[in-house]
Amino acid sequence: MELEGLQDWRAGEFDFVGRLVKRAAILVLPLALAACFGSAGDGPSLTDAGPQPFPDNFRSDTLALMRTYLNHPVGVRDASMAEPVLREVGGRQFYVSCLHFTPRETDGSYKGMRERVVVFVNGRADRVVDRANELCAGAVYAPFPELEKMAR
Repeated sequence: MELEGLQDWRAGEFDFVGRLVKRAAILVLPLALAACFGSAGDGPSLTDAGPQPFPDNFRSDTLALMRTYLNHPVGVRDASMAEPVLREVGGRQFYVSCLHFTPRETDGSYKGMRERVVVFVNGRADRVVDRANELCAGAVYAPFPELEKMAR
């Protein structure tokens, strides 16, 4: 009889400890994720950058960035790219390159042409900006066949 009571007590103790661990994980996990994604030292900041060098490898850097930016990087059509030029982004001068392309949707269809801006920080492709209207005013585009030939 005493043995059964001991087993019931241990089962209740493990249940209590399990709930406590779950609650602690729920509270700690968001903090841990915030530390991983919110660290200021992880990548270049648009506000900390000084005079910018010309991005010598802008085509290959842009291709690598677009591979991660596009949900479905295969089958891009009508890709063209403008040479990088200095533009003001976030109150600082950065080299930017404008892109035109028609991405293939995950269902295989094609929708309208998209215009995006690639911002270069310290000579490397850093981010893609969706609002390209002002930054791409007067851009001269040349074919960008590498983007059309991109594979997963």
